[in-house]
Amino acid sequence: MAEDDPRFEALGVPPDAQEHGGIEVLRAAVVDGAVSFALRRSFEDPATWGRLLIDLARQAARVYARETEISEEEAFARIRAGMEAESLDPESFN
Repeated sequence: MAEDDPRFEALGVPPDAQEHGGIEVLRAAVVDGAVSFALRRSFEDPATWGRLLIDLARQAARVYARETEISEEEAFARIRAGMEAESLDPESFN
């Protein structure tokens, strides 16, 4: 898709959610180089979001390992380093 093409390129619904149903809790997109997202609270305990974010980071690391020369371990370490750096800057929320 060309950079000036305004269409949104959505991912498909995960197969298990397609089969069993579910509720979408997070949708994120890169728009003009920045991340735009929508989420719903979804969990009684905010700690569940921490587990979700770590699971997401692990999945992202696996994708990097499959699609680049970066190992899963290095990708995960770099993702965690980025999370840590971002968490230290309270003004970083876009």
